[in-house]
Parts: sequence; C-alpha cells; structure tokens
Amino acid sequence: MNIAVFGMGIIGSVWSSNLQADGHRVLRWNRTPKPVADYVSSAHDAAERSELLIIVVADPAAVQSVLDQILPVLKASHVVVQSSTVSPEASTSFAAQVERTGAAFLEAPFTGSKPAAEQRKTVFFIGGAPEVMERARPVLQPLCAAMEYIGTIGSASALKLAMNVNVALVVEALCESLSLARAAGISDERYFSILKLNTSHTKLADLKKEKLEKNDFTPQFSIKHMAKDLKLALGTAESLNLPQTSALLGLYERGISRGWAEDDFVSLVRLLTKE
Repeated sequence: MNIAVFGMGIIGSVWSSNLQADGHRVLRWNRTPKPVADYVSSAHDAAERSELLIIVVADPAAVQSVLDQILPVLKASHVVVQSSTVSPEASTSFAAQVERTGAAFLEAPFTGSKPAAEQRKTVFFIGGAPEVMERARPVLQPLCAAMEYIGTIGSASALKLAMNVNVALVVEALCESLSLARAAGISDERYFSILKLNTSHTKLADLKKEKLEKNDFTPQFSIKHMAKDLKLALGTAESLNLPQTSALLGLYERGISRGWAEDDFVSLVRLLTKE
C-alpha cells in the first residue's frame, strides 16, 4: 500500500521503517524538515500520493496543522489514521473535518514507547467505525501486539489519556520508592531484585530499571510529551478531582523549567533529592 507518515519523531520514525520493511511504499513528512529517506517536503504532496495516512505528532495543534495542509486533497479512497495523543473533543473535531471530504477517519492512539515500537509491541486503542478499522488493519496489525476496539470517536482518546495518567503515577511511585531505598544505603541491584518479589512489581519497573541505574535519560517518552498528556487529561476530566495527577503535573513543569523537556520522563527522579 502507499502510505504517508506525518511526524518523524521517536515513534513515527520507527513505524515508517517497519512499514517499509513490510513492503509498503512509505513517504515521510515532518513539520521541521528532516534528512531521512523518502522524505517529501510537502504534506499536501505526501497525502496526494498515498492511500493510508498516519498522523503521529506532538499535540492537537500539530494535528490540526497537518490537516490544514492535507484536507484539500482528501477523497473517498483515503483513510486517515490519527495516532497522536489528543483530547476526545479534538479527536471528534478532526474526524468531522476529514469525513466532510469523503475520506475515512480512524482514531488510533497507542500505548508503548520506543522499545515497544521497535519490537512491534505497541497496542492501538481504536475509535471509529469498525469497517474503517478493517480497512486499516493490514497496515496497523503488523506494527503492534494488539488492536483494541474501544468505541466511537473520542472514546479511544479518553482511554489513552487515562492510561498515561496511570503510567505517569506508577513511574513516579517507582522513583520515590527507589529514592527512599537509595537514601537508606540500599543498592539499586538489591532494590530491583526485591521489587520483583513484591506485588507492586510492574513491567514499567523493568522498562525503566536500566535507565535509573545508569542515570540514562535519553528519551523513550519525553517529559514535555507526558506533561502535555497530563494537561489534556485534567482538561478532559473537568468534572473530576484528580489530586495526584494535578500535583504530578507540577513536578513535570518543574522539570521543564530546569531544561529537561526533551529528557525521558523517568528523569524526574532528579527532583527527589533535596537541594
């Protein structure tokens, strides 16, 4: 299939390579030009030359900037797969804009950072018409461990935000717990070996173990992107009181003010030592 991937960040770069390995013809585009193979300087041209369009960019404003460029060329033969993390309200707006052109829209946010994308273990949360999901399945299924159908447009975006709130809070608990053990003179090796025996052991602990041990904060998922997701979650949950999420967002904002926006979100462990 002819596929265009809009967004050459951590995930878009991996997906485009995997799609090419799957035998698809892949065109790549990014808001900031990047020297990558099969790069197309115009989003308009990339869309016009493709059938399935995958958008995986930073935030709702970035998604809208892509749509503004590709809407004029969309037609019934196009399927737009929107995989950026956005609010349910934004997703509904994007779907309406795309569907007015006659093209099909699929909401497909996902869980999993760079290692999961590389290993084809991401999980897609699908919102939209089941028949559109089936049109996209031959492309998306080989990229992931599962495609979970959630419901109508907006439902998958809401679930994705809920999942990221959980991830952020679990990793913060890991960092605070590890910091307490370190302050008591317990080695990281011993801490993680005991954690594996504890009912609170998680896959996230396994994923972040080496980064914490080595103070390696190269991004798998950045502070700035998780902060954005926490803000979207709080905006979506206006009728709810989410005290821990609100407090954690403050910690993320402190990390960003330190110049760590591009670092992995586990790097916030650095804020847990009193100065």
